[in-house]
Amino acid sequence: MSLLTVTAVVPLTPRMVRMTFTGDGLAEVGSWPDQQLKLLFPKPNGPAFVSDSEDVGVWYQAYLAMPEPERPWMRGFTVRSLVDGVLTVDFVLHGDHGPASKWAAHAKPGDVIGRFGPSADYARPLGNAGLLVFAGDETALPAIASLLELLPAGQRRLVFVEIEDPAEEQDIPGVRWVHRSAGEDLVSVVTAQDVPSSTWVWLGGEASAVRALRRHFAGLGVSKKDIEFSGYWRRALTQDDAPTADDLAEAQERIAALSE
Repeated sequence: MSLLTVTAVVPLTPRMVRMTFTGDGLAEVGSWPDQQLKLLFPKPNGPAFVSDSEDVGVWYQAYLAMPEPERPWMRGFTVRSLVDGVLTVDFVLHGDHGPASKWAAHAKPGDVIGRFGPSADYARPLGNAGLLVFAGDETALPAIASLLELLPAGQRRLVFVEIEDPAEEQDIPGVRWVHRSAGEDLVSVVTAQDVPSSTWVWLGGEASAVRALRRHFAGLGVSKKDIEFSGYWRRALTQDDAPTADDLAEAQERIAALSE
């Protein structure tokens, strides 16, 4: 792992902020669709650094061996961009509910956090079907936006992003914004669409919504190998809480998909 230093903090919307970072090793990481990494946020008077090993087994054992009061909070994020050694990550702000949001709300240039990843071992290619469908909430918006930038101009796509209200919309062409403030929800809007079985699907966001949409598209005849999915967060639970039976089933399905 290595450390990241904040170089800029730019508000995007009332509930999302963009940060850029520099750090050792970023220039050698490379780039691929939907890059994932772990960020480590120091506890009060605690370290952000865990281990200098890039081996996930060694690094994670060192992380678990740290005394709990000193062990940094760890959260998963999607890379918005990684260019010339500069890492960009967008953070959803929801008050002091959670260490990542609390840190992001007060972050400033010069602040330091830990990084593990992204790793090319987890890279997955974009689909090449005639129609691509992307659906998620604001936590998935950075991933969706970065993926859309990779598509050729003529690629047919349907894009759905659930956000709180119109103030959270960003300048991303072709998105059907789903507003919770207007009583809309992602699952209802997406399942009302008529799509062929020969579709490639990307899903991200709240875990139960992702599971419902995955079942929907599989029920339409879309091959499971053509459905990329990730539950980024769980309603009423944090990443520190124990996995549920649904979480474990999802993890097994993702492992199976990565091994194909």
